[in-house]
Amino acid sequence: MNDFAKLISLVFVFTAPKYLEQQRLRKDLLRKHCAGVNQSLFNLNNIDLNNLIVDDQHGIIYCYIPKVACTNWKRTLIALKQNEPYPDPMSFKSNMRCDLYLFLLQAKLKHYTKFLFVRDPFVRLISAYRDKMLNYDQYFYEGYVRVILQRYKNQKNVPVKYNGTKRTYLKPSFHNFVQYIVDPRTEKYAPFEPHWRQMHRLCHPCLVEYDFVGHQESLQEDARQLLKMLKLEDAIKFPPSYENMTSGNSVMEWFQGVPIEDRRKLYKIYEKDFQLFGYRRPTELLDD
Repeated sequence: MNDFAKLISLVFVFTAPKYLEQQRLRKDLLRKHCAGVNQSLFNLNNIDLNNLIVDDQHGIIYCYIPKVACTNWKRTLIALKQNEPYPDPMSFKSNMRCDLYLFLLQAKLKHYTKFLFVRDPFVRLISAYRDKMLNYDQYFYEGYVRVILQRYKNQKNVPVKYNGTKRTYLKPSFHNFVQYIVDPRTEKYAPFEPHWRQMHRLCHPCLVEYDFVGHQESLQEDARQLLKMLKLEDAIKFPPSYENMTSGNSVMEWFQGVPIEDRRKLYKIYEKDFQLFGYRRPTELLDD
């Protein structure tokens, strides 16, 4: 970078609104960690595109990540598909999917505004455990909870079928859940379930050049700035967020029962998410 370019960069830093500078730093971090990655869109199979939702009317592409405010963003996008004045997003369920074709997607990726929201990887994992291991439905019980109880809790006579009740003895511990994730056998059978699959594997930030990177930790402010960027701030309001029980302050408590060896293995699995999205390495969990 020459002296003039450096000067322009410094001027931007001191004069740009705080959120613009924040976005610049987040996107610069992605470029830094994605440097040297040579990946073509045509190398992705259809399942890799399942998390992209396209709004052609407003020229938006949203990559949703489970356990990162995706329910309310889906509601917001559904509301934007209605006639103006747009209805309250909370009046909709969040079921929404979009079948994409690569030859159409390539053009849209060039011209549409692309955004995603991310979250501290370990906090997201704890949220997934609380939601899907402790408050499971039939899908999560029969596909995951039962296997975890048998394999890591050495529990015998675990019912094969889900009967609608969530008994205390049929709930894996957080350590059991971590054991399942760090076990090399797990992904030999199938990729991680999306609620705990790495964020970069869902949204491919080294392939898709996102225009806006939001954080769960500053959700309301980031949502407001995004809608302003889309020139929709006066047309629709992002739903208010409730006080989430899974906070960053409680991470240490959740990991108390997890041996340090498993903590380190877990970090290795999610290390790229920590680096790409600017979350610090939790030294208090990983170092002796």
